[in-house]
Amino acid sequence: MGLLAHGRGRSRKGGTGATLRAETGLSQDDFGRGIGYSGSHVSSVETGGRPPTKEYMRAVDNHHRTGERFQRMLERLGRLDAEPAWLREWIEFEREATTLRWFELAYVPGLLQTERYARATLAGGRFDAEDVDRIVASRLERQAILRRPRPPQLITVLDEAVLRRPVLDQPGLMLEQCEHLVELAAQEHIQVHVVPVDAGMYLGMGGQFIIAEMPDGERVTYADNQLTAQIVDTSTDVAKLAKTWEIVRNEALPRRQSIELIKEVTKSWMP
Repeated sequence: MGLLAHGRGRSRKGGTGATLRAETGLSQDDFGRGIGYSGSHVSSVETGGRPPTKEYMRAVDNHHRTGERFQRMLERLGRLDAEPAWLREWIEFEREATTLRWFELAYVPGLLQTERYARATLAGGRFDAEDVDRIVASRLERQAILRRPRPPQLITVLDEAVLRRPVLDQPGLMLEQCEHLVELAAQEHIQVHVVPVDAGMYLGMGGQFIIAEMPDGERVTYADNQLTAQIVDTSTDVAKLAKTWEIVRNEALPRRQSIELIKEVTKSWMP
């Protein structure tokens, strides 16, 4: 999998309590005194010189009555640290995005997958059981952005073959996944478009990609292949994928027709 990024990197310092301290107007010494740590310890955590521990985060939560917010944040960051560097960065971009434009040639987009479908995409012996559990948990957690009060606008285009491809030894899996897609596609902030099989060969057959639009107008693009993971900070690459998106999107059916096609395919998976 590869990553093409255009724009500044994002920092995760806010996850250490620095944002909370700034909001309260406390110095590092005063903040540390309240949670039982020295000001130098607080400074080291905030600048990344010392990793925050469970005890540290628990002290922040208890003193400032945050409802275990920082302990949950530490858990999330711990899971991120188990992911490849390129994926950790992409997940952060994904969380900040106001709009996600996602094209898929082979699979249902990860943000729209059921748990069973997500597991099926990892089958074939590429990962051991522990890795599969971790990857699936991470993928399902990422879907939370679609349920938050101000979710991003998700516009997806997928090839019809994705909906019709059977998953061996998994009865009912595709029925469940297609029903899930229909349910999600009815939501205002989620659009699902399908490129019908009679479109023939089209530009999207070169591979899957995602374009994330950030709050400041920057665009970050993710392009998939099976061998490499790279960050390329070139506006020309971003522009090329943006142009590809427009071409692919024009090959897809309108929203209502796409939902009707998904419903039709759903019926074909019924026993």
